[in-house]
Amino acid sequence: MSIFSYHLVKIPFTLAIKGIFSNPISKNTKGLIHSEYMTAMTLGSPIISPSRFLIRQVAIFAQWENEKDLENYLEKNKFGKILTKGWHTRLSFIRDWGKISGFKIPEQKVKLENVSSPVVAVTIARMKPFEIPRFLHWGRPVEKLVRDHSGAILSLASIRFPNTVSTFSIWKTEKEMTNMVHGHSVMPKPQRHSNAMKERERKKFHFEFATLRFKPISEFGLWKGQGNFIPSLKNN
Repeated sequence: MSIFSYHLVKIPFTLAIKGIFSNPISKNTKGLIHSEYMTAMTLGSPIISPSRFLIRQVAIFAQWENEKDLENYLEKNKFGKILTKGWHTRLSFIRDWGKISGFKIPEQKVKLENVSSPVVAVTIARMKPFEIPRFLHWGRPVEKLVRDHSGAILSLASIRFPNTVSTFSIWKTEKEMTNMVHGHSVMPKPQRHSNAMKERERKKFHFEFATLRFKPISEFGLWKGQGNFIPSLKNN
């Protein structure tokens, strides 16, 4: 059964610049199904600000044939060894909405123990260039909702030029996440996410779009000096 991994790491500036133009993870990597290399952004930050594009902070979302292939990459590959200096979580697939190219959505799905279990959500989209201003208008309020939500443990956005955008969030419980999605959060303006979804259905922002939900199975390393983000996990 394939697994997914999500990595956060701060890398040298020159390597980060190279990564903008060429994914440092080779498509021919043994056991790799697909990877997305992206530059991290702060959720809800102003469009023109130093915190919007954190050039040295990169996010990598990948799918592997199995966990052993991921471990071999981290242990033996030059860039894989760089990734071990950051933080990552390994993920089992629960369900998806929409469709995105590159990844192979598993037919076999896992289940959470209950709605009070932690969950990870990843969204990824290929933008229509002329729809980006409208997307930002509707998207930034949602970013702020997720960023400030009491149920979100860790959240961020990321981008790969010219048109891939993504979000990543870890939630204390699946129930808190689904309440946010459907506008039932005990937060100011709780309908921000559901309103944006309605606008997306009215007129698409993207060529491709998918929301993926995962059960976290382990986490490793530190991000900005912190670790052990996910409750009730084997941490390393």
